Amino acid sequence: AVVRTRLMHRQSARSIIRSILPAFQQQALTAGPAAPLNSGHALKGATASSLTPRQPVRHLSASAMASPFYGLTAADIKGEEFPFAQLQGKVVLVVNVASQCGFTPQYKGLQELYDKYKDQGFTIIGFPCDQFGHQEPGQEAEIASFCQKNFGVSFPMMSKVEVNGDNTHPVYQFLKSEKKQLFMERIKWNFEKFLINKQGEVVQRFSSAGDPMKNIAPEVAKLLDEQ
Repeated sequence: AVVRTRLMHRQSARSIIRSILPAFQQQALTAGPAAPLNSGHALKGATASSLTPRQPVRHLSASAMASPFYGLTAADIKGEEFPFAQLQGKVVLVVNVASQCGFTPQYKGLQELYDKYKDQGFTIIGFPCDQFGHQEPGQEAEIASFCQKNFGVSFPMMSKVEVNGDNTHPVYQFLKSEKKQLFMERIKWNFEKFLINKQGEVVQRFSSAGDPMKNIAPEVAKLLDEQ
């Protein structure tokens, strides 16, 4: 009898639950989402900022933030790799040079410019090129010797490259795409110059003519003063 009574109580309880469950389900559907936690019921270990809705934050990698300029490489005049990553934070002047050009004496002004600002975060990168009047016919060792003996060149010099055409070096592909001269990408002659700021941005392009110390030194000084 006792067992029968307990079974009856269990069956009765189940019947009651089945009868009221639909009502609770309907109430939950009409009530909508649960209310957010208020400040008086913050979760243990949570901070105010972690409970406050926020816009998603974009985390940029160092490589994504850096200029493509710093991803470039070239072979120096000795044939060794010269990664442009080492130029980060510097003001840089890139110039295509030749040993038998009417503008070749500009090496003197370029070296003076380099000597004046090299200790302040400035450098010059020279790229010998034989595409203009065949005025750089020598091999790298000859070019290096000529520059050092005649002008005391001590700024970094690269191996010979092409600056126009199908075989344009990647450095010049970048420079010309960033700073066109008179709406033309093509390099016109020896000793054209590109000035790059501390962020790896091409900010100015100079024609072949002109004294580097008079025309470019003031612009270099301005960029060096920038943070």
